[in-house]
Amino acid sequence: MVQAKKRYVMWLPWLAALVLLLWVVQAVPLTAVWQTLFRLTWWQVATLVVLNGAALVWLTGRWWLLLWGMGWRLPLGMAVGHRLAAFGVSYFTPGPHFGGEPVQVLLVEKRHGVPRLTAVSAVSLDKSLELLVNFAFLLFGVLVTWRTGLLRASMGEEAIGLAGGLLLFPMFYLAAIWGGRRPLTGAFRWGQPVGQRWRWYETAVAALAASETQAHQLCHRSPRLFVLTLLLSAASWLVLLLEYGLMFSFLGASLSPVQIIVALTAMRLAYLLPLPGGLGSLEASQVFALGLMGADPAIGVAASVLIRGRDVLLGLVGLWWGMKMMR
Repeated sequence: MVQAKKRYVMWLPWLAALVLLLWVVQAVPLTAVWQTLFRLTWWQVATLVVLNGAALVWLTGRWWLLLWGMGWRLPLGMAVGHRLAAFGVSYFTPGPHFGGEPVQVLLVEKRHGVPRLTAVSAVSLDKSLELLVNFAFLLFGVLVTWRTGLLRASMGEEAIGLAGGLLLFPMFYLAAIWGGRRPLTGAFRWGQPVGQRWRWYETAVAALAASETQAHQLCHRSPRLFVLTLLLSAASWLVLLLEYGLMFSFLGASLSPVQIIVALTAMRLAYLLPLPGGLGSLEASQVFALGLMGADPAIGVAASVLIRGRDVLLGLVGLWWGMKMMR
């Protein structure tokens, strides 16, 4: 009985994704989607690829800088590959934002000799900064959407509360690290009575404490580097916004900057659902957002196809790179 329930829970995200995809197919004719996609020229596709590559390098640069500040200089190209490997694991597993971080730690430890505590510290700070900027944009996007009147008052308040609550987690974590506290270590020690059953628990908690101490030392030793990583994160978001807006322009949608922010916010909310790669939720979010703004929903599906194709390709390249490096 228990195994049957586990199987049901495991397949539930895929069932939800299938339902959303069926809704999208019924709402938008596929012929209109292909006609929209075939409008693209080679130079437009090349422009989107270059912009996405720039955003990827800048995002990786944040993690690369954190490692550099801790005394480890990796080739930037290899760091991009390691970041893609982590993305591949996160993308193809259910759940938003997480999953590939252990891959980043293992790759820099195995291939570059970075001590595990340092690798964990750099990845933890990198992920916290990523969540901070992502949720800050999400809150900003929800506020912009609410101000346009596209959301009902009650729905807008709930969305603002959700985005604000999500933003508090990385803010509190980074503030605690800066102040010399060890929030994750404290959380694991709170569960120590249960964790004592496993031999590795105490060792893991001690390692986590050392990692958070190292992160605190980096923040106080190199505050300018910390600020630079934040600027890199913000700059990468500006590039992503530019890429997203150009993509809709190339597909034939005339969206204002506010409408671009609304559509991108819908996409970011879709990725919060526990679906692998936002399957189904991404496509549905773009159809819903463009339909709400009076634009052609077929363009939303076409944009989803481009985003999906790009992310699947990057994820597969990342998995290939990870397997190659681990050998």
